[in-house]
Amino acid sequence: MKSASTTIRIPSEMHEELRGFAEEEHSTLTGILVEALELYRRERFVARVNAGYSLLREETSVWREHLAERDAWDSTFGDGVPEVPKPLRRKKR
Repeated sequence: MKSASTTIRIPSEMHEELRGFAEEEHSTLTGILVEALELYRRERFVARVNAGYSLLREETSVWREHLAERDAWDSTFGDGVPEVPKPLRRKKR
């Protein structure tokens, strides 16, 4: 199923740069734009998360509560995961 498309205007020098990226990556202009937008979306997400943590750190008691909760969750990492048996050692003769 083909998705809907639209036309956007970009400066011609950027279009040439985009075309160069597409050639280097053996991709299409659309493929490069989609990848670039996804990277930008992720970068913005991480920046927002970091800003939230910065605000949280400013509230000392709340930050301590957060760290305590994080430690509690860390203790659950192995829940339900069977232990890997240690390899048997052979006796030297």
